[in-house]
Amino acid sequence: MKAGFVNIFGRPNAGKSTLMNALVGEKLAIVSSKVQTTRHRIKGIITEPGYQIVFSDTPGIIDPKYKLHEKMMMAVKSALEDADIALLIADIESDPEEETALFSSLNLKSRTIILLNKIDKLKEQKISEITEKYLKAGITKDIIPVSAIQRINLDTVLNKIIEYLPHSEPFYSGEELSDLPTKFFVSELIREKIYELYKEEIPYHTAVIIPEFKEKATLIKIRAEIIVQRETQKGILLGERGSSIKKLGTLSREEIEKFLGQKVFLELFVKVRPKWRDNDQMLREYGYH
Repeated sequence: MKAGFVNIFGRPNAGKSTLMNALVGEKLAIVSSKVQTTRHRIKGIITEPGYQIVFSDTPGIIDPKYKLHEKMMMAVKSALEDADIALLIADIESDPEEETALFSSLNLKSRTIILLNKIDKLKEQKISEITEKYLKAGITKDIIPVSAIQRINLDTVLNKIIEYLPHSEPFYSGEELSDLPTKFFVSELIREKIYELYKEEIPYHTAVIIPEFKEKATLIKIRAEIIVQRETQKGILLGERGSSIKKLGTLSREEIEKFLGQKVFLELFVKVRPKWRDNDQMLREYGYH
């Protein structure tokens, strides 16, 4: 039996969440075209006869500007420390020198595979030229051009991971897809819709918590609280006569029902908590440990 932790690292918007969802075959990590969507370390588990892979999607690597960012980078640090295999993912159109400098700075001791993502945007010759630049950097000989969204070369990635997995007993039961509670994924799905519907600073100043999650005979009743920093942000979230929050509620409920496979009654409330992103107590309360 083989089993191990395969952790994914890279800059914001390199495609880490899309990659993990594609490899696991389930939408576990929310996805947005905006940067810094992922705030937590999210595990996705594949268990097959002979092997178990515990993937970790991690926040994009940034220089922290406030305590929420620091918590996000602590999630990255924990993943760096326990990785059996590190998947270093870069947008293939990014500067190879900058990307390899970032990867080198991680000081990884684990087996490393570089994935050059979004190759569906480029021609074959250009892909080969860029791949050669990463090979010359000498970080690893395992460099695989991929498209996470188009699932190009993901079988190659999976086979390489299985080859490098250490011999070990499984860490989780065969039925588990993640080690996170259902309430976490519900809050993330609401947050994903906030990223889709609202512009500029709103998604980055917002947290979502689930104080109530009750399974009834015919449906699941969920009460969600959306935390913002200022009254003006609350007004934007609500919209004129509540139009925006109503749309957010409808889209979130549909996505949650798809995820849970059950009917959902969803209530959304907006609360103002000034400077929550720099408050340790509030960050702990909102799940940023």
